[in-house]
Amino acid sequence: MSDDDWSAPALLLAVDLVILTLRDSRLQVLLIERGIEPYQGALALPGGFLNHAEEDLLTAAQRELAEEAGLGADQLHLEQLGAYGTPGRDPRGRVVSVAYLAIAPRLPEPIAGTDASDAGWTPVEQALSGESLLAFDHAQILTDGLERAREKLERSPLATAFCGPTFTISELQDVYEAVWGVPLDPRNFYRKVQSVDGFIVPAGPTRKTEGGRPARLFRPGSRTTLHPPMTRPSAPTGKETA
Repeated sequence: MSDDDWSAPALLLAVDLVILTLRDSRLQVLLIERGIEPYQGALALPGGFLNHAEEDLLTAAQRELAEEAGLGADQLHLEQLGAYGTPGRDPRGRVVSVAYLAIAPRLPEPIAGTDASDAGWTPVEQALSGESLLAFDHAQILTDGLERAREKLERSPLATAFCGPTFTISELQDVYEAVWGVPLDPRNFYRKVQSVDGFIVPAGPTRKTEGGRPARLFRPGSRTTLHPPMTRPSAPTGKETA
């Protein structure tokens, strides 16, 4: 085909958000109930089209955080997850979506806005169970976001993004168990965390646990990669033995 015969295909560009947090020690994702067609009444990830041709992708993602979830970008860890452009993924036409993964600790109840009639937190395993069909290809995007988070917990300090400014090692273990979906042996976990220099650092006074015992507080260190990595157990159930 010559250049004279070629014309740019008509397509729309959107952003979608996989927003993860820990609530009640469970990994949860923010889902909205769509208030308009297509998929009116179905659950979906927050997101939407770019406002105009000059809007930056990251700016669009941050705007959608505010409009559909009432969240500010300064409350979250935010990174680009991937692009989704399979023909037919959206009945409105050829739509390419750039997905973002967002993570923060103990996020508040969301505020639905724009084309969402409701918004709320849903346990990830429930969202992916098939009980409620997610709109578009959002089940695949959520699956990819979950796997990205699981992988990054092995080799980066991403787990601390689920915690507050200071946290106990037990609270950090809760993150790994919730995201990986497996129980971990506390002694082995403590040993592994402490073996990675600069992963976490002491943060002053202790905090009383539910049992009344004092627990040391930590904050994120300067490490950007974990060596040795926090290896994910291969077995889906049972105690970690490594």
